Amino acid sequence: MDLRFTEEQEILKQSARDFLATECPKTLVRELERSEKGHSPELWQKMAGLGWMGLIVPEEYDGIGYTFQDLTVLLEEMGRNILPGPFLATVTSTFPILEAGSEEQKKDLLPKIAQGEIILTTALLEEDGVFDAASIRVNAAPKGDDFVINGTKLFVDMAHVADHIICVTRTNEGAPEKGITLFIIDASTPGISCEVMPTTANDKLCEVRFENVTVPRKNILGKLDEGWPIVENLLRKGAISRCVESIGAIQTCIDMTVAYAKERVQYDRPIGAFQALQHKMADMWTAMETGRYLAYEAAWMESSGLPCAKEASMAKAYVNEVYRDVSKWAIRLHGAIATSDDHDIPLFYRRSKAADTAFGSTDFHREIVAQKIGLG
Repeated sequence: MDLRFTEEQEILKQSARDFLATECPKTLVRELERSEKGHSPELWQKMAGLGWMGLIVPEEYDGIGYTFQDLTVLLEEMGRNILPGPFLATVTSTFPILEAGSEEQKKDLLPKIAQGEIILTTALLEEDGVFDAASIRVNAAPKGDDFVINGTKLFVDMAHVADHIICVTRTNEGAPEKGITLFIIDASTPGISCEVMPTTANDKLCEVRFENVTVPRKNILGKLDEGWPIVENLLRKGAISRCVESIGAIQTCIDMTVAYAKERVQYDRPIGAFQALQHKMADMWTAMETGRYLAYEAAWMESSGLPCAKEASMAKAYVNEVYRDVSKWAIRLHGAIATSDDHDIPLFYRRSKAADTAFGSTDFHREIVAQKIGLG
């Protein structure tokens, strides 16, 4: 297993870093936080011009055809700079289409995704906020050649600007994991209403209500009643994706803290010269590099087609806590200045809270690890 970046990955990393530093300064991040949309259509089109939306889309569907591991290189740079918007929601919603979509669905959607013409999101969680099949209660009932969907989804990322929603529904009341079906739904379909929920990170999570929403049978993603394995794959890939994005953010928190410790003088010495603070920053760095290794290993295994449910959950559970702790200590080591909304560190601290719950909380992934080592 070689986790070093290839020459192509290094080029992708550097080009992404340069682009985001220029096109997405923290002033824009703050502006987008306060805006209704939460993203910049102009920036979205520039990213599409670089091929980022089509990075993992096969060439036959107008994409670039890179691997999942290549995608994680880009996501780490997005996390390092904080990129608001629907990129992660769209790319993670692309995974099920690539895996289970019909040829008709792929030909219709993948070229549009690759060109940045449409935004996707996935509606999974409901009122109990649990990532398991038993919690899915949004109902899809057959009606002729269509299905009628009723119910409410919560915490749907960027749903208010999405063109299509992949909705996880219950179509059979038997065994929990045997009655799950995914539908690709046009977000403009009558009966769909969306409201942005207030969150700590201002990351535009939405409540989406489906009231007698009619969806054609041909919009089923995969097979009827057999959608839960698709959801599990989405959660695993999404967890890895969020991990590497968090690693980029953690790196920035540490870089900023180390730089500040060299400049801030107390008792006629830079505070970075004090052993207690040195050791704390050394611990932060060690935790980051451990998390990076776990995330990179999981990304490599996923990209290589190897079973990696345990590794993905190990990474997510660990990186969740590292991001939280590093951003917290970054505030403490900066002192009072880092409690101001004008400082960049709070941007990362608030996002550490959002990263913790995305694609499964720490406890959720610990439970998976426990099961995989024979304790469940």
